[in-house]
Amino acid sequence: MSEKIIPLLLAGIIFLTSCNKTAYNGEPRNKSFFAMDTYMSITAYGKNAEKALNRAEEKVSELENLWSVTRENSEIYRINHSNGESVHVSPETAELIDFSLEISEITGGALDCSIYPVLTEWGFTTGDYKIPTDERLSELLDYTNYRKINFNGESVQIPENMQIDSGAVGKGYTGDLITEILEKNGIESALLDLGGNIQTVGKKPDGTEWKIGLRSPFDEGNFATLEISDCAVITSGGYERYFTGEDGETYWHILDPKTGKPAHSGLVSVTVIGGEGRLCDALSTSLFVMGIEKATELWKTRSDFEMIAVTDDGKIYLTAGIEDKFSLNQLYGNLHTEVIYR
Repeated sequence: MSEKIIPLLLAGIIFLTSCNKTAYNGEPRNKSFFAMDTYMSITAYGKNAEKALNRAEEKVSELENLWSVTRENSEIYRINHSNGESVHVSPETAELIDFSLEISEITGGALDCSIYPVLTEWGFTTGDYKIPTDERLSELLDYTNYRKINFNGESVQIPENMQIDSGAVGKGYTGDLITEILEKNGIESALLDLGGNIQTVGKKPDGTEWKIGLRSPFDEGNFATLEISDCAVITSGGYERYFTGEDGETYWHILDPKTGKPAHSGLVSVTVIGGEGRLCDALSTSLFVMGIEKATELWKTRSDFEMIAVTDDGKIYLTAGIEDKFSLNQLYGNLHTEVIYR
């Protein structure tokens, strides 16, 4: 996988430690492992928790084998090295690509799964950072356009020299599939941290909501606390992965597909809250690229997500549906908060 985002939403997660066993039908079980280029941790409560967690880890491994851009047997690798030929894909990969293309249309191209070669040119997939020339970016952008991807529900065909990846959607979709596994095994209370992507099953065993801290884009602290249940919370921020160029400028990994350069929309952090991890994952990136005005316009047309956006001048915008779940930490009282209503 191309993404190497360090977990950012860990602080503030409160685990229940004093409930009696009848409240949650067994001791909590935890499974931690490294996959998809990040550390993942899943905590589940229930008599089938251990079985469910083992199956969840197996599923992550299966998906990584399907979606890795570097493993030669993966479906994404075969698509990228198909020399323009059509490649038959599994239902999971088909759904991933179909959803990516749908979000690309919805966001006017702010999300584009064919941006991978440009990310690589900047060094964000390898750690070998450099500032590409405008000529080189122009050359790569000639092969970057999600509309050139031919998908018929079972097979994918891309032009020669184009490459795709699952970085902006893969972990979110993985969270959805893991959640299904946990629920099918009778788990009614669980918390997933997939490299900073937070997703929950139900509430905590005592019936209260999970509390998570939201990382400040300006320092190492948490600027706010969010209370959630049965949803995903996924953040994209310029502070997640970046480098400082020889020109003294900061360049982050969230690229504008139209320019091939780091997106400068006035936003430094976008958190999306919703029932689907894949939607939150995709929108956190694309809304960052779009900026607060276009992001707000999109939110007003939909009812399946909420948003918390932080601007580079220290303002916080949150949508009305999450207002009563959001608490600004005292140390960040200087940040102006504005609620967006429909």
